[in-house]
Amino acid sequence: MAGPNAQKTVMLTGYIDAITGNAYNPGEYGGRSMIRAILQILGILVLILGLTIVTLRWENADADGPSILFPGGKLVSGELYEGPEPDWSFTDDIVTIELQLEDPLASRLTFVMESNGKLYVPSGYMKSILGRIWKDWAFQADAGDGLAVMRINGIRYERRLIRVTDPEITSGVANKLAQKYAGGATPETISEIETSIAEGETWIFELAPRGN
Repeated sequence: MAGPNAQKTVMLTGYIDAITGNAYNPGEYGGRSMIRAILQILGILVLILGLTIVTLRWENADADGPSILFPGGKLVSGELYEGPEPDWSFTDDIVTIELQLEDPLASRLTFVMESNGKLYVPSGYMKSILGRIWKDWAFQADAGDGLAVMRINGIRYERRLIRVTDPEITSGVANKLAQKYAGGATPETISEIETSIAEGETWIFELAPRGN
């Protein structure tokens, strides 16, 4: 049997509903409370996740190179290469390299392709909001002097990032990009990549020697 307080609550709620024209439904009020509690818990979890990501990114900002998820700082360790231009064909077996801009000073992991004796890196999603946030380094390299350092197998190379759009160059790069990262260089896949480059959705940078 309901106590006097519960009866008063029901009477008060019924009075309010009579004024507003709503019928009292105890299950409806309980459901709303549960939904509100679930949303509050989800909000707290999202906040914790966001703070964790920001903290980890901040802690990795000065690291000697990037992590899998977050950009890093200056590439410090490893021999600095000095000598003639290497035979870059060995990078066919390299999935990602560490690439650091001089300004702003930050490093990240990126794909790499060799084509006709030269080395290239791609940057995709350049027309999307995600790309403008995630691939800010590409905009910075294109707008700045492009000075960079890459590290491959523990060896650092001083380079200059130069964006290329010439189809005679990018067609070979598209072929290698398809071979390494798109499951094979089929005509359809190569054509899709070439279209993405031509439309500015994907940018291609040559990792040229600094003297160029």
